[in-house]
Amino acid sequence: MVTSTPSVRPKGELYRELAAGFFRIGMLGFGGGPSAIPLVHAEAVKKYKWMTDDEFSDVLALGNAMPGPIATKMAGYIGYKVAGWVGMLIALAVNVVPTVIGVIVLLKLLETYKELPVVQNMANAVIPVVTVMLGVLAWDFVKKSGESIGWMKAIFALLVAFVAMYVLNIHPAFVILAVFALIFSPLLDRRRRAS
Repeated sequence: MVTSTPSVRPKGELYRELAAGFFRIGMLGFGGGPSAIPLVHAEAVKKYKWMTDDEFSDVLALGNAMPGPIATKMAGYIGYKVAGWVGMLIALAVNVVPTVIGVIVLLKLLETYKELPVVQNMANAVIPVVTVMLGVLAWDFVKKSGESIGWMKAIFALLVAFVAMYVLNIHPAFVILAVFALIFSPLLDRRRRAS
């Protein structure tokens, strides 16, 4: 479960860290939200240690269950967790505003030079890098699941999620909500019996 432990670092330092971290995420997250997730993990968990792997997993799961871009939701939540409302606004602003400006400028340039082969191949060159980043993050989560709930349960959950999402075409948000329901229904039953 997501916990909130206030940082002991000065607010000014936290604001600078949030600005630097989420600026890098916004500028290097080629391909949209899924490619930004490993970058958020690298900044929030590994570099600045704003949260643990468990907290990051919880934030990612909750963020995926809600509408909107995942990188923006994670920036808002992590900014708030680290440095309150000001931290949230800083993380959101540096994550979104530079990329919006960059997209406007880049689209104008692409429109002007769209016939050049280098421009046509630019997007294709980024795809393998994003694939590796997502693969590394996926393996980290699989390994963590295997160690915490056991490898048989983790593999079973992976297979069920794969069948639900890719064979039955069930939206990932519904799969995540079903997992939440499975986890919380015994707790609710116990609470009702105790009342």
